[in-house]
Amino acid sequence: MADKKRLSVVLIARNEADLLPECLKSVDWADEIILLDSGSNDATQDVARHFGAKVFQNTEWPGFGKQRQLAQSHATGDYILMIDADERVTPELRQSIETVLNCPQENTVYSLGRSNLFLGKFMRHSGWYPDRVNRLYPATFCYNDDLVHESLNTGNATVVALQGDLLHLTCRDLFAFQRKQLSYAQAWAEQRHQQGRRCSFSSILSHTLSAFVKTWILRAGFMDGKQGLILAGVNAQYTFNKYAALWALSHQLQK
Repeated sequence: MADKKRLSVVLIARNEADLLPECLKSVDWADEIILLDSGSNDATQDVARHFGAKVFQNTEWPGFGKQRQLAQSHATGDYILMIDADERVTPELRQSIETVLNCPQENTVYSLGRSNLFLGKFMRHSGWYPDRVNRLYPATFCYNDDLVHESLNTGNATVVALQGDLLHLTCRDLFAFQRKQLSYAQAWAEQRHQQGRRCSFSSILSHTLSAFVKTWILRAGFMDGKQGLILAGVNAQYTFNKYAALWALSHQLQK
């Protein structure tokens, strides 16, 4: 029987001292925990060290994709579990992960089903469940360079869905969530503008309406009640901000 593969849990974080304890408790069974801090001015690093994490720092923010690459470069495990401070590994998911480590498959990455919290409710529709993300993988794989909404470069690997939820405390405070969404929209627009992407004024409206319809109707957001309706509006607003920002970058007055 082959030896069990070593697991490195990898996080990037900034000012997450309040959320880190429950997150790190949920993965304290891993072989090592790596945290790359991007310039916290709270107790993030102290909390991480308290839970046995190896802490590194990079304050020259390169975007989410490259920051995750840098964080992973400090890991020594055979497998990587990439999570965030607002996520928690459930006992069922832990069992699935340990099964993989005991008997891994060749050229395979593993997707985790996130259960997302929105204003006090774990959503079951609206496109937010199961919100599958490729987060468990051999250390030979890595993330792409995207500034935001980064993803794992899976190549021709097989993707296997694991049982058990990854709890994601997505939106505990609507104002904080909206501020984060606005920063994501800005990064999204800037990256696409640099890539030569453009959009028409009418496409701002069509994408915005489409986002609302997709969340509320096509993804059954109406079954999530009041939170589903608010989320449909939030998704529409986020989409509007992305495309309006992209349009604005091409139409700003030249000084």
